[in-house]
Amino acid sequence: MNPDTPPHPSGTARPEANGAETGKAPALLLAEPDEKLAARAMARFAAAGVPVIACQDGAEALLQVGARHPGAVLLGAPLPVVGAAEVTRLVGRLHPVPVIVAAGPDGAEEATAALAAGAVAYVARPYRTEEILPLLTGLTRGDGSAGMLVVGDIELDPAGFHVHVRGRSLQLPVREFMLLRYLMEHANRLVSRSELTQALWGTDNLESNTLTVHIRRVRNRLREGAGSCCTIDAIRGMGYRLECRSSCHPGSQTRAPGPAPTR
Repeated sequence: MNPDTPPHPSGTARPEANGAETGKAPALLLAEPDEKLAARAMARFAAAGVPVIACQDGAEALLQVGARHPGAVLLGAPLPVVGAAEVTRLVGRLHPVPVIVAAGPDGAEEATAALAAGAVAYVARPYRTEEILPLLTGLTRGDGSAGMLVVGDIELDPAGFHVHVRGRSLQLPVREFMLLRYLMEHANRLVSRSELTQALWGTDNLESNTLTVHIRRVRNRLREGAGSCCTIDAIRGMGYRLECRSSCHPGSQTRAPGPAPTR
């Protein structure tokens, strides 16, 4: 146990995974009151190469976020001492980092409140690492210090999980945020469907309509909801490309618009 980490009030040893003793920022902080669930989840994350530290209540989660600066936080609901919604709100205000909330039927109401407070995703509890790992890949890609992405009139803050179009905030669910981020990182380049599904879902075996639906939602939010000069063009049978009209703000990446989206 690290000297700057106070013992848990129960006196029980807390599980810690790779990265917790080295002084390096962990990829994930897991706040889970059930020690057996925490141990199983941490073993799976460790096997996937994800450095994790764990705690058992919301108060300690807040202390650990401030001390350790993890790349993301996973809260098991219901969470004792300080609930998941309040932890999410305080993390967003004091130490902005993406928060994922996990719950079964007994924690559904608290998880919904955490989403309203700013959590970026709601996943199942007990934890399914195959569901969570793609989210972590999208939220904590790189060293966590990625700067603002600007393409056309779209500004995306990977660390703060914010999107602005022409200065106005655009709220996106986590998958749509990850999709837009990836396309912005590869603006004006054709990105294949298989590349997108591998990057966002961690698999090539995705229902064919899933990506199409997410693309359509992001495209509609950009053009119809926010009035963006950028659009996502579909190249039939090949993939997608984010492009912006020449009327976009000066200094942005632009190119003459391609053919109208087909899907």
